[in-house]
Amino acid sequence: MNDWSISGIVMNLQNVYYFLIVAYILMSWLPNARNSFIGEMLGKVVEPYLSIFRRFIPPIGGMLDISPILALIALRYVALGIVAVLEFIANLFV
Repeated sequence: MNDWSISGIVMNLQNVYYFLIVAYILMSWLPNARNSFIGEMLGKVVEPYLSIFRRFIPPIGGMLDISPILALIALRYVALGIVAVLEFIANLFV
C-alpha cells in the first residue's frame, strides 16, 4: 500500500487521530492539563467522538472509564473497513 494512495491517506489520518485520543487520555492523568490551551484544543477534536461511546458505556465503579479503549478499537476497525471498501472499488475499475 502506497502512503500517497487513498488507502494510505486514510490509514495515516486514522493514526493521527489515534494518537490525539491517546494524548487526550494521558492528559486526564495530569492535574489541570485538560484546562490548558492544548488540552482544550484536543478536547474539541476528540470529545465528540468519545462522547458517542460514553453514552453507551458507563464508567466502572464510577471512576474507571473504558470507553476510550473501545473507541480506539472501533476507530481502527472502521479505518480498516474503509480501506477494504476503497480497495474493492479500485479493483472494480482495473
